[in-house]
Formats: sequence, structure tokens, C-alpha cells
Amino acid sequence: MELELRHLRIMCAIAELGSITKAANTLGMAQPALTAQLKRIERTLGGKLFLRDHTGTRPTALGLLVLDRAKMVLPAVSSLHDEAARLAQHAGTGEPVTLRLGSATGPMLGALLQRLGTTHPDIHVATHTSWSANKLADMTAEGALDFAFVGVCGDAAPPPEPGLRWRTLAHHPVFVLMSARDERAQQNEVELGDLADERWCATPGDGCFGDCFASACARSGFTPRSLYETDVLTCIEMVESGHAVVLCQPLFHEIPGIVAVPIAGNPLSWRNLVGWSERGEMGPFAAEMIALSRAVYGELIDRRPTYSKYLELNPGYGVDYTDAGVG
Repeated sequence: MELELRHLRIMCAIAELGSITKAANTLGMAQPALTAQLKRIERTLGGKLFLRDHTGTRPTALGLLVLDRAKMVLPAVSSLHDEAARLAQHAGTGEPVTLRLGSATGPMLGALLQRLGTTHPDIHVATHTSWSANKLADMTAEGALDFAFVGVCGDAAPPPEPGLRWRTLAHHPVFVLMSARDERAQQNEVELGDLADERWCATPGDGCFGDCFASACARSGFTPRSLYETDVLTCIEMVESGHAVVLCQPLFHEIPGIVAVPIAGNPLSWRNLVGWSERGEMGPFAAEMIALSRAVYGELIDRRPTYSKYLELNPGYGVDYTDAGVG
């Protein structure tokens, strides 16, 4: 006899209920039939899976090993069935599968769309952009988006929307965009205090970044004259004209006449996250989406030689390849 998924479900039911009688009732089987089935499973696996005494039924060491594997296999197979059914439903209607992405993280969205177009040409991708990470999280929890790409300041928590899971994709220091005509822009890094007399710009967003910036300035002995929150084009125009400097991620697209300069001591940092709903139909795609997104961040870094060299001296930043979640 070969081991089948129904055998794993029988084992899980016995272990969960602690009784062969209760497991038989739950599975709709007669107790003698379930007992006979369990014996056949044990013969197939080469040893006893459960011990029975006055306290009930409990797994043996072999039983624990099999149960551990069953708890990984059964959910994976269930997700596969759900995803296959969804794809089949779309195929039956002739409609392409639509992957809905929300983004507030800047340079990675375009590169991710290109990668998805290559790896999954049969999937239609719809995008939604917003300055608000909280709004994107709300839309994902409500089912309007499949994945949300957001950024948070330093070690701040992701948007506290119930039912969402988050993974860190990359962790970057915050750089400052300066006019190439500024002599300070030719240095390897610039002291935050040396920019005390500048006007500042940044793209808008929710979260604690503004407060963290003010605190960093205070530690450097000054209060910033202003922090304008505006769109990217206005930020670029302000830098080009020499009227402001701009806080940015080091992956900012390089533009002639503008230089992204590290801030000495890395007083500010930014984490890029992806979030998805545990109940969303694209949940089974999450592992691949994380891998694709991390690969995209790695490619973007490779295209920024200045930042690549910076990371050689600052290994704590860059793409985060760990699987540790943040929510």
C-alpha cells in the first residue's frame, strides 16, 4: 500500500482528537474500519504511530515525525487545489488572471512589472499607487489588492491592519539628493549638520518619518528650516535649481546634474515591505512574489554602482533575504 493524503488526514484527526473513536465519528467511519486502516498505515511506514492507554491516544516518535510532515503537506495541497480551481475558473471564462499590486515604494514597481511580464506573460497585472501605506494596507485587507508594497521608517511596524502578513524585502539608508554643482555632493558622504541651512523636500507619506527626521536634525544641533512634502518632479526641480535638497532612497534613478549622497552615520533608514491578506486568493503566490521582489531589488542595486560600493562597506543594508516576518 502506498501512503495517500487521506491517510495523513486520518492521522491528523486521531492526533487532534486524542481518540480513535472520536476520530472515526468525525471522519464518518466505523471505529473497526478506522482501526484497520491505521494498522495498514503503520505497516506501510514500518512502525507504530500511536500508543493507547487510559489517558487516550498519543503519537509515538514515528507518529510525531509523520504528523510534522503532514502539517506541511496538507495545507500546501489544499492551497494548490484552491489556486488550480481559481485558474481553471478564469480559463473557462477566457479571462486572464489579474494580479492587483499597490505600491508606495518608488523605483521598484516598474522593474517588478517587467519581471512579471517575463516570468508570467499570461497574467494581467493591474496597479494602484498611493502615498499612503495605510490606504494600501486597507485595500489589501478588503480584497481590492492582492499585494501591497510599502515603506516604513527605520524599525517602525507596518500598517496595523488585521489579517495581513508582511515580509521585509530590503533595508536602505536614507540618502540626500543634491545638485552636482554643490561641492559637498562630490564627497563620499555629507554630515547632516552641514545641511542645516538648506530647505528640504521629500515625497509625502504616513508614518513617523517626519518626526524621525526632525529628531535626527536635533541630534545634529539644528532645526530644519522646512520640509516640503511634494511630488517627485517638484523635488527634482527644487534640487536642480539649488533651492532645496531631497531625502531619498539610494535606488533613486540617476539623473544628470543630480547626485545621491550618503548621510554620515546613517541617521535615517527605510524598510521596504510587501503585505498580503491571509484570506486572499493570491496567498499561494506570496512566496514567489517575495522571491521576485527581492530579485528585483538586487538588480536595481546592481544598476547603482555607487550604492553597490557603499554596501560593501555597510553590509547591514541592502536586500533582506531572511524569511522572518514583521507581522
